Amino acid sequence: MPLTDTACRNARCPADKPCLRLTDSQGLYLEVTPAGARYWRLKYRYAGKEKRLSLGVYPNVTLATARKRREAARDLLDAGQDPSQARKDDKASKLLKMGTTFEAVARAWHANWSPARSPRHAEYVLRRLEADVFPAIGAKPIGDITAPNLLAMAKKIETRGALDIARRSWQTCGQIFEHALAHGLIQRNPAKDVRPGAALKSRTKGHYPRLEPKEMPELLRKIHSYQGSTFTRMALQLMALTFVRTGELIGARWEEFDLEAAEWRIPAARMKMKTPHVVPLSTQAVDLLKCLHELRGRAGLLFPGERDHEKPMSNNTILGALKRMGYAGRMTGHGFRGVASTILHEQGFDHAHIELQLAHMERDEISAAYNFATYLPQRRKMVQWYADHLDSLRQGAQVIPIKAA
Repeated sequence: MPLTDTACRNARCPADKPCLRLTDSQGLYLEVTPAGARYWRLKYRYAGKEKRLSLGVYPNVTLATARKRREAARDLLDAGQDPSQARKDDKASKLLKMGTTFEAVARAWHANWSPARSPRHAEYVLRRLEADVFPAIGAKPIGDITAPNLLAMAKKIETRGALDIARRSWQTCGQIFEHALAHGLIQRNPAKDVRPGAALKSRTKGHYPRLEPKEMPELLRKIHSYQGSTFTRMALQLMALTFVRTGELIGARWEEFDLEAAEWRIPAARMKMKTPHVVPLSTQAVDLLKCLHELRGRAGLLFPGERDHEKPMSNNTILGALKRMGYAGRMTGHGFRGVASTILHEQGFDHAHIELQLAHMERDEISAAYNFATYLPQRRKMVQWYADHLDSLRQGAQVIPIKAA
């Protein structure tokens, strides 16, 4: 006869027996101990053996709930599964999930992925993860991360104007999820649930946030009086004077510079186009580098990271300084290049000289060696004019445009 709640509640085990069993139906019974504890059990047979499965403690688990759990176990049996083993597998899966955070999986992915990449690129990707991704989702079990979690992480990066980094971070996460999928840690890749282009701001290629030339005097004065790190201020000043890419600046090493010749020779391995690049230096840039030399010494990186001097300063340091000065989303390190290009074109400097100074020139195996150091006299005059122009803007003098010859 099926059990009732009243029978379960009033059941008492005789003192001379180890337990009392009240049977319900289809193998379900309530086990009552002399101490008064009541346990739900399910007796079943699997692979010819009699087995038992615990279904909870009465009254926390009511009679109705125990019957539902019995039906769920019976469904597993009908599907050819052992309910006890299914429970163990589920518990193991949950423990693995709790111990497999996104950061742990990401570092395992990076260790597997990085040997086939250049050390510089591999280090850059890891630094991006450490700076932007791990603080947002690194501590979460990787199986719990959803597309909205990824979107929130990318949107936070986007708010500081780093649109490309936001997209690249999303794409890197997608590769990490593919790694987890291949190793059976997750069932699907949430990075594929939403396309970055449908959720993040887009930008025409090469058009980074930048100021108008008329806004430069105020920015230059704010940089000159920047109250943060002296080295961050110098990095911003050197970027404005040379208008190289941010990665080229923060990765600069002293052995690349010849201050007597006023030249900065960036090796091919550090250039976007994988060919050497010569940057002629203005007298202002040389003076700045000499000052930096006095402060830091001439060995290794010009701008090492604050915590690890073997690693370069983070791009976030440049963006953070611009943000503190009030230019979040309006100016990036790359923006100095666009401003310089606009001003120099307006002043009539040769387009080819400007493009080569920006390392935009198309290069092939034949032209690379020629372009690598060509137009140096013309470019030297151009960068000196530009440095003098920036000084005039910062000092607030009236600037009378003089067309370049």
